[in-house]
Amino acid sequence: MSEIVYLNGEYFHREEAKISPDDRGFIFADGIYEVIKYYNGKPFRYDDHLARLVRSLSEIQLKYTSTASLKDIFSELVFQNNLNEKHAGVYLQITRGANGRVHHFPKEIKPTIYAFAFELPSATDKLENGIKVITHEDIRWLRCDIKSVSLMPNTMLYNQAVEAGAGECILLRNGKVTEATHSSVMAVKNGTLITHPLSNLVLPGITRKVVLEICAQNTIPVEERAFSGKELYEMDELFIAGTGSEITPVVEINETSVGNKKPGEITRLIQQKFFVLV
Repeated sequence: MSEIVYLNGEYFHREEAKISPDDRGFIFADGIYEVIKYYNGKPFRYDDHLARLVRSLSEIQLKYTSTASLKDIFSELVFQNNLNEKHAGVYLQITRGANGRVHHFPKEIKPTIYAFAFELPSATDKLENGIKVITHEDIRWLRCDIKSVSLMPNTMLYNQAVEAGAGECILLRNGKVTEATHSSVMAVKNGTLITHPLSNLVLPGITRKVVLEICAQNTIPVEERAFSGKELYEMDELFIAGTGSEITPVVEINETSVGNKKPGEITRLIQQKFFVLV
Protein backbone atom coordinates (compact mmCIF):
# COMPACT_ATOMS: atom_id res chain seq x y z
CA MET A 1 0.00 0.00 0.00
CA SER A 2 1.39 3.38 -1.03
CA GLU A 3 2.12 5.91 1.70
CA ILE A 4 -0.17 8.94 1.89
CA VAL A 5 1.53 12.33 2.32
CA TYR A 6 0.28 15.91 2.61
CA LEU A 7 1.45 18.68 0.29
CA ASN A 8 0.06 22.22 0.07
CA GLY A 9 -3.52 21.46 1.04
CA GLU A 10 -3.90 18.04 -0.57
CA TYR A 11 -3.23 14.40 0.25
CA PHE A 12 -1.31 12.32 -2.28
CA HIS A 13 0.28 8.94 -2.67
CA ARG A 14 3.93 9.69 -2.02
CA GLU A 15 5.03 9.04 -5.62
CA GLU A 16 2.43 11.55 -6.86
CA ALA A 17 3.59 14.46 -4.68
CA LYS A 18 5.56 17.02 -6.72
CA ILE A 19 7.61 20.01 -5.54
CA SER A 20 9.14 22.66 -7.78
CA PRO A 21 12.91 22.44 -8.36
CA ASP A 22 12.87 26.20 -7.72
CA ASP A 23 11.67 25.67 -4.16
CA ARG A 24 13.98 27.57 -1.80
CA GLY A 25 14.04 24.57 0.51
CA PHE A 26 15.78 22.68 -2.29
CA ILE A 27 18.05 25.52 -3.42
CA PHE A 28 18.92 27.20 -0.11
CA ALA A 29 17.69 24.83 2.64
CA ASP A 30 15.42 27.79 3.40
CA GLY A 31 12.93 26.22 5.76
CA ILE A 32 12.23 24.63 9.11
CA TYR A 33 10.84 21.30 10.28
CA GLU A 34 9.31 19.50 13.26
CA VAL A 35 8.89 15.84 14.21
CA ILE A 36 6.11 14.92 16.62
CA LYS A 37 5.70 11.45 18.09
CA TYR A 38 2.28 9.82 18.26
CA TYR A 39 1.74 7.07 20.81
CA ASN A 40 -1.18 4.88 19.75
CA GLY A 41 -2.70 7.70 17.74
CA LYS A 42 -2.16 10.46 20.30
CA PRO A 43 0.47 13.20 19.96
CA PHE A 44 2.96 13.74 22.78
CA ARG A 45 3.55 17.37 23.78
CA TYR A 46 1.86 18.74 20.67
CA ASP A 47 1.55 22.28 22.06
CA ASP A 48 5.26 22.42 22.87
CA HIS A 49 6.16 21.29 19.36
CA LEU A 50 3.79 23.86 17.86
CA ALA A 51 5.28 26.65 19.98
CA ARG A 52 8.78 25.71 18.84
CA LEU A 53 7.61 25.60 15.22
CA VAL A 54 6.12 29.09 15.48
CA ARG A 55 9.33 30.40 17.05
CA SER A 56 11.50 28.88 14.31
CA LEU A 57 9.26 30.39 11.63
CA SER A 58 9.52 33.78 13.27
CA GLU A 59 13.32 33.57 13.60
CA ILE A 60 13.75 33.08 9.83
CA GLN A 61 10.94 35.55 8.98
CA LEU A 62 8.86 32.88 7.24
CA LYS A 63 5.18 33.86 7.25
CA TYR A 64 2.79 30.95 7.72
CA THR A 65 -0.52 31.67 9.43
CA SER A 66 -2.34 28.33 9.22
CA THR A 67 -0.76 26.52 12.16
CA ALA A 68 -4.21 25.94 13.69
CA SER A 69 -4.99 23.41 10.94
CA LEU A 70 -1.87 21.31 11.45
CA LYS A 71 -3.16 19.03 14.19
CA ASP A 72 -6.04 17.83 12.01
CA ILE A 73 -3.64 17.26 9.11
CA PHE A 74 -1.31 15.20 11.27
CA SER A 75 -4.17 13.11 12.68
CA GLU A 76 -5.42 12.43 9.17
CA LEU A 77 -1.96 11.30 8.06
CA VAL A 78 -1.69 8.94 11.03
CA PHE A 79 -5.15 7.56 10.25
CA GLN A 80 -4.70 7.20 6.47
CA ASN A 81 -1.40 5.38 6.96
CA ASN A 82 -2.91 2.91 9.47
CA LEU A 83 -0.73 4.10 12.33
CA ASN A 84 -3.42 4.80 14.94
CA GLU A 85 -2.51 1.77 17.02
CA LYS A 86 1.25 2.09 16.67
CA HIS A 87 4.02 4.41 17.74
CA ALA A 88 4.42 6.85 14.87
CA GLY A 89 6.21 10.03 13.94
CA VAL A 90 4.85 12.92 11.91
CA TYR A 91 7.39 14.97 9.97
CA LEU A 92 6.46 18.52 8.96
CA GLN A 93 8.55 20.74 6.71
CA ILE A 94 7.74 24.33 5.82
CA THR A 95 9.94 26.07 3.27
CA ARG A 96 9.69 29.61 1.99
CA GLY A 97 8.39 28.32 -1.33
CA ALA A 98 9.28 28.43 -5.03
CA ASN A 99 10.90 31.51 -6.51
CA GLY A 100 13.84 32.53 -8.67
CA ARG A 101 17.26 32.02 -7.07
CA VAL A 102 17.74 35.29 -5.17
CA HIS A 103 19.72 35.60 -1.95
CA HIS A 104 17.23 37.84 -0.11
CA PHE A 105 13.78 36.75 1.12
CA PRO A 106 11.20 37.43 -1.65
CA LYS A 107 8.18 39.39 -0.41
CA GLU A 108 5.49 37.74 -2.52
CA ILE A 109 5.97 34.01 -2.11
CA LYS A 110 3.78 31.14 -0.94
CA PRO A 111 5.27 28.64 1.55
CA THR A 112 5.53 24.95 0.69
CA ILE A 113 3.94 22.75 3.37
CA TYR A 114 4.89 19.07 3.34
CA ALA A 115 4.10 16.41 5.94
CA PHE A 116 4.13 12.64 6.25
CA ALA A 117 3.62 10.01 8.94
CA PHE A 118 5.85 7.02 9.55
CA GLU A 119 6.19 4.18 12.01
CA LEU A 120 8.49 5.15 14.89
CA PRO A 121 8.75 2.32 17.41
CA SER A 122 10.76 2.65 20.60
CA ALA A 123 14.29 1.21 20.27
CA THR A 124 13.77 -1.34 23.05
CA ASP A 125 17.27 -2.80 23.11
CA LYS A 126 18.95 0.62 23.18
CA LEU A 127 16.58 1.86 25.89
CA GLU A 128 17.33 -1.19 28.02
CA ASN A 129 21.07 -1.65 27.48
CA GLY A 130 22.26 1.76 26.36
CA ILE A 131 24.43 2.85 23.45
CA LYS A 132 27.99 3.90 22.81
CA VAL A 133 28.76 7.32 21.37
CA ILE A 134 31.62 9.17 19.77
CA THR A 135 32.53 12.85 20.13
CA HIS A 136 33.44 15.48 17.55
CA GLU A 137 33.95 19.22 17.27
CA ASP A 138 30.62 20.98 16.73
CA ILE A 139 30.94 22.17 13.12
CA ARG A 140 27.37 23.50 12.79
CA TRP A 141 26.26 27.12 12.36
CA LEU A 142 25.58 29.50 15.26
CA ARG A 143 21.77 29.34 15.24
CA CYS A 144 21.22 25.80 16.44
CA ASP A 145 18.16 27.02 18.37
CA ILE A 146 16.30 27.14 15.02
CA LYS A 147 15.03 23.78 13.81
CA SER A 148 16.42 24.33 10.34
CA VAL A 149 16.24 21.83 7.48
CA SER A 150 19.92 22.61 6.83
CA LEU A 151 21.27 19.45 8.49
CA MET A 152 24.34 18.57 6.43
CA PRO A 153 26.77 19.02 9.38
CA ASN A 154 24.50 16.88 11.57
CA THR A 155 24.27 14.11 9.01
CA MET A 156 28.02 14.17 8.33
CA LEU A 157 28.74 13.77 12.04
CA TYR A 158 26.04 11.17 12.65
CA ASN A 159 27.36 9.19 9.70
CA GLN A 160 30.74 9.09 11.45
CA ALA A 161 28.98 7.62 14.49
CA VAL A 162 27.28 4.98 12.34
CA GLU A 163 30.57 4.05 10.68
CA ALA A 164 32.11 3.67 14.15
CA GLY A 165 29.28 1.39 15.28
CA ALA A 166 27.99 4.07 17.66
CA GLY A 167 24.46 5.32 18.32
CA GLU A 168 25.17 9.07 18.44
CA CYS A 169 27.83 11.74 18.12
CA ILE A 170 28.17 14.18 21.02
CA LEU A 171 29.32 17.64 19.94
CA LEU A 172 31.85 19.95 21.56
CA ARG A 173 32.27 23.64 20.81
CA ASN A 174 35.34 25.35 22.24
CA GLY A 175 35.86 22.38 24.51
CA LYS A 176 32.31 22.41 25.92
CA VAL A 177 29.59 19.83 25.32
CA THR A 178 26.63 21.36 23.48
CA GLU A 179 24.30 18.55 22.37
CA ALA A 180 24.32 15.57 19.99
CA THR A 181 23.48 15.45 16.28
CA HIS A 182 19.76 14.88 16.86
CA SER A 183 19.27 14.76 20.62
CA SER A 184 19.98 16.61 23.87
CA VAL A 185 22.82 15.44 26.11
CA MET A 186 22.05 14.93 29.80
CA ALA A 187 24.69 13.95 32.37
CA VAL A 188 24.52 12.98 36.04
CA LYS A 189 27.24 13.66 38.61
CA ASN A 190 26.82 13.04 42.35
CA GLY A 191 23.05 12.85 41.96
CA THR A 192 22.73 16.13 40.01
CA LEU A 193 21.56 16.27 36.41
CA ILE A 194 23.69 18.56 34.24
CA THR A 195 22.86 19.83 30.75
CA HIS A 196 23.83 22.76 28.53
CA PRO A 197 21.64 25.85 29.10
CA LEU A 198 19.37 27.00 26.31
CA SER A 199 21.15 29.36 23.94
CA ASN A 200 21.81 29.85 20.24
CA LEU A 201 24.12 26.80 20.43
CA VAL A 202 21.48 24.16 21.25
CA LEU A 203 17.97 23.27 20.16
CA PRO A 204 15.27 23.79 22.81
CA GLY A 205 14.43 20.08 22.88
CA ILE A 206 10.90 19.05 23.84
CA THR A 207 12.11 15.87 25.53
CA ARG A 208 14.77 17.93 27.29
CA LYS A 209 11.98 20.10 28.70
CA VAL A 210 10.08 17.00 29.86
CA VAL A 211 13.21 15.64 31.57
CA LEU A 212 13.68 18.88 33.53
CA GLU A 213 10.02 18.73 34.60
CA ILE A 214 10.51 15.14 35.78
CA CYS A 215 13.56 16.22 37.77
CA ALA A 216 11.60 19.03 39.44
CA GLN A 217 8.78 16.64 40.34
CA ASN A 218 11.19 14.09 41.81
CA THR A 219 13.56 16.46 43.66
CA ILE A 220 16.50 15.67 41.37
CA PRO A 221 18.87 18.67 41.43
CA VAL A 222 19.57 20.26 38.04
CA GLU A 223 22.45 22.39 36.82
CA GLU A 224 22.02 24.03 33.43
CA ARG A 225 25.63 24.76 32.57
CA ALA A 226 28.15 24.05 29.87
CA PHE A 227 30.54 21.31 30.95
CA SER A 228 33.80 20.34 29.35
CA GLY A 229 34.74 17.39 27.23
CA LYS A 230 37.03 16.29 30.07
CA GLU A 231 34.10 16.33 32.52
CA LEU A 232 32.09 14.22 30.08
CA TYR A 233 34.34 11.25 30.88
CA GLU A 234 33.98 11.85 34.62
CA MET A 235 30.18 11.68 34.74
CA ASP A 236 28.45 8.95 36.73
CA GLU A 237 25.66 8.61 34.19
CA LEU A 238 24.92 9.89 30.71
CA PHE A 239 21.90 9.74 28.43
CA ILE A 240 20.51 11.36 25.31
CA ALA A 241 16.96 12.69 25.07
CA GLY A 242 14.87 13.34 21.97
CA THR A 243 11.62 12.62 20.17
CA GLY A 244 13.07 9.53 18.51
CA SER A 245 15.69 8.72 21.14
CA GLU A 246 13.23 9.14 24.05
CA ILE A 247 15.50 8.50 27.09
CA THR A 248 18.45 6.44 25.82
CA PRO A 249 21.29 5.62 28.24
CA VAL A 250 24.88 6.11 27.09
CA VAL A 251 27.28 3.48 28.43
CA GLU A 252 30.43 4.17 26.42
CA ILE A 253 32.16 7.27 25.02
CA ASN A 254 34.91 6.76 22.46
CA GLU A 255 35.47 3.25 23.83
CA THR A 256 35.66 4.54 27.44
CA SER A 257 33.01 3.23 29.84
CA VAL A 258 30.51 5.55 31.50
CA GLY A 259 30.20 4.59 35.17
CA ASN A 260 29.96 0.79 35.41
CA LYS A 261 28.91 0.60 31.74
CA LYS A 262 25.29 0.08 32.73
CA PRO A 263 22.36 2.53 32.69
CA GLY A 264 22.42 4.48 35.95
CA GLU A 265 19.83 4.77 38.70
CA ILE A 266 18.73 8.33 37.93
CA THR A 267 18.63 7.59 34.20
CA ARG A 268 16.36 4.62 34.92
CA LEU A 269 14.09 6.73 37.13
CA ILE A 270 13.74 9.45 34.50
CA GLN A 271 13.17 6.82 31.82
CA GLN A 272 10.42 5.20 33.91
CA LYS A 273 8.68 8.50 34.63
CA PHE A 274 8.92 9.48 30.97
CA PHE A 275 7.14 6.37 29.77
CA VAL A 276 4.42 6.86 32.36
CA LEU A 277 3.76 10.22 30.72
CA VAL A 278 3.62 8.87 27.18
